[in-house]
Amino acid sequence: MVLSASQVAAYERDGFLVVPDAIPHDACDALIARATQLVDEFDPSTVSVFSTKEQTRTSDEHFLASGDGITCFFEEEAFAPDGSLRQDKALSINKIGHAMHDLDPVFDAFSRQPAIAEAAAAIGMADPKLLQSMYIFKSPRIGGEVTCHQDSAFLYTDPMTVVGFWVALQDATLENGCLWAQPGGHRTPLRQRFVLDPAGGTRFEQLDDTPWPEPGGPELVPLEAKKGTMVLLHGLLPHWSDVNRSERSRHAYTVHVIDAAADYPAENWLQRHDPALPFRGFDRPVPAPA
Repeated sequence: MVLSASQVAAYERDGFLVVPDAIPHDACDALIARATQLVDEFDPSTVSVFSTKEQTRTSDEHFLASGDGITCFFEEEAFAPDGSLRQDKALSINKIGHAMHDLDPVFDAFSRQPAIAEAAAAIGMADPKLLQSMYIFKSPRIGGEVTCHQDSAFLYTDPMTVVGFWVALQDATLENGCLWAQPGGHRTPLRQRFVLDPAGGTRFEQLDDTPWPEPGGPELVPLEAKKGTMVLLHGLLPHWSDVNRSERSRHAYTVHVIDAAADYPAENWLQRHDPALPFRGFDRPVPAPA
């Protein structure tokens, strides 16, 4: 799959591009099966909760070590007041992150398939490197909101080059928490950066006071997506997704890609701590199973 000139122009105009039927359904099913297996093997006594609602995110050791690992993060609403899970473990996970694309053969093959590699080349990425991967569950009834944000705040490069390649592994609808995006919003300033704090943990560094689009408001458009749809998201594009209160999950997978020529600062929260695991591009072989 190679993007047409009109698709590239639409991406440059809007800051996002929705590409239906980009990913085969059997590849989506294989990724769902592998994620299910990873959750089955996960020890729930390791509690790390993912939230985008806090102004200062609680950055525990599991979160900060996940740049070169495979880690499960719970939903905010997963636990009862006594600390027990409200429902089955498999329905309590918010996401898996953030290096499956380099550590797991199934995720590696999915992340480096031609549809994603060719899309990256089509939008002008000269030397793309895969930086971060996230498997997002958006489970029924408790799938959490992802507040309006710009990916470059978390994965900053100079110049800014990050692009998200988001894949609907199941149908994403208004009812189960589809993406919403601000057309042309990639031409607005970077509002903040999420960086390592020299004193420990992380902090948000405020850069610009431009207001965020109102969630669900007129500045944002819903990006409903059938299974197998790929959505390209510019790093400066404000986007949001609502809670999932429906009875249907909304599994999705995102891999974030940067250009190797750009500087990736040491104060970015996501770092590779293992020198034997550098960021790599699309043309490297799939790693052997551990």
